[in-house]
Amino acid sequence: MISQEDKTILIRGGGDLASGVAWRLHHCGFRVLVTEIEKPMAVRRKVSFCEAVYDGMALVEDVTAVLVEKPVEARQIWDQGKIPVMVDPLCQCREAFAPPVLIDAILAKKNLGTSIHDAPLVIALGPGFEAGVDAHYVVETNRGHRLGRLLSSGKAEPNTGVPGKVMGHSSARVLRSPVDGPWQNRLDIGDIVRKGECVGTVNDLEVKAAIDGILRGSIHPGIDVTKGLKIGDIDPRPVRENCFTISEKALAIAGGVLEGILRKYG
Repeated sequence: MISQEDKTILIRGGGDLASGVAWRLHHCGFRVLVTEIEKPMAVRRKVSFCEAVYDGMALVEDVTAVLVEKPVEARQIWDQGKIPVMVDPLCQCREAFAPPVLIDAILAKKNLGTSIHDAPLVIALGPGFEAGVDAHYVVETNRGHRLGRLLSSGKAEPNTGVPGKVMGHSSARVLRSPVDGPWQNRLDIGDIVRKGECVGTVNDLEVKAAIDGILRGSIHPGIDVTKGLKIGDIDPRPVRENCFTISEKALAIAGGVLEGILRKYG
């Protein structure tokens, strides 16, 4: 059982799925700390705590994250009922916190250095990990019947490279960079977009929408991107609120993570 004095959970990654996990665990009373890289590249920025790296703060629904520089500052943010975010790509701060739970939510489709020995309970999201070898549990992140399932052995389904369908649209709803260079958006998240309309540019080359819909996400402007990188997401559903609320996918994955914690400590 995790004591009331030590309910610390470190989450590697602050994108939209990681933030859905952080949000749910925060509401369950855990002290959550998110670690990130220097220039996060989350597409669904309006529901990603990693935006605190750029802006100093980030609000996801009713929970605020605050950028901190030192572990001691994290404790102050917890006392305020908020989530601290640290730029710490290697998650070295775990030595200062010795957390009972560490979650790899980078979603890199491969293991970037997380070990099953990093904490008494290590949970990894998605492909690239084997339960019982790289982490104690792995949570399925692929849409479908197994989404959110907690695996105590084996691996999550491999990355298909094909986005899930929304109203019959799959790859067409994803915006990708045509070349290497800096990304600049012309539309904001939540804006209506029409097929053929320019959403933004990379090295002055226009990135155009392939379908009608709402711009659900786009990476932070000014970031250097590489050719083929996912830089935006169009939602064909005419519901603007979806751009600013945690997805059903993120909440399903968060449920799998919570199950893993309760199996170990409940």
